[in-house]
Amino acid sequence: MEKLVLTFLFSLLISSCNSDEKEFKLKQGDLLFQNSGRSEIATAIKDVTATSFSKNYSHVGMAMQKNGLWFVLEAIPKEGVCQTPIKKFLNRSKNKYNKSQTTVARLNSYYQPYIKNAIEYGIKRINKPYDEVFLWDDDSYYCSELIYKMFSTQNLPKDSIPFLTHPMTFNDSTGKTLASWEAYYEKRNRRIPEGTEGTNPNLMASSPYIKFIHNYED
Repeated sequence: MEKLVLTFLFSLLISSCNSDEKEFKLKQGDLLFQNSGRSEIATAIKDVTATSFSKNYSHVGMAMQKNGLWFVLEAIPKEGVCQTPIKKFLNRSKNKYNKSQTTVARLNSYYQPYIKNAIEYGIKRINKPYDEVFLWDDDSYYCSELIYKMFSTQNLPKDSIPFLTHPMTFNDSTGKTLASWEAYYEKRNRRIPEGTEGTNPNLMASSPYIKFIHNYED
């Protein structure tokens, strides 16, 4: 009987160790793609940026560790560029099962040496305003613009930047501007920047240089 109990405890210990080994751990520079809910602007972003690879992302940030704690470097409305505690980030948007609508991707080995400078670039821009009109010619940032510039400002050839840009569109599949975008820009007394070069979370998610490694909804 004693031998049977010891065998059971040993098996339990091995099982526990294996479980710990499989536990997901964030790494500096991981990208956190998020479905930020059903707000009008989040829905509008997804409506015009969906790709065949990804359809539901409306936000992206980068994981960074500071004093042993995890944060997400991001650019969000009202706060601008900021470092958000990981728990607060994950709690921001949850599904009906109370799980975070966040997926993690990791850049391949070629880009790992550039992570340090990327994060430094983001930290230097903390408190810069959010770019609510999605233009690149000012001193403000929207989420994917910040991530893109973390790498495009480094000593990388343009064709080696891990993410693409393309002409932005605010139109539906018929070529008509979505009413939500018309109202959005009218409220800000700005012209819709149709065709202006830019990027977005769904386009970034389709990069061949990243691999999705964890889904917080699972």
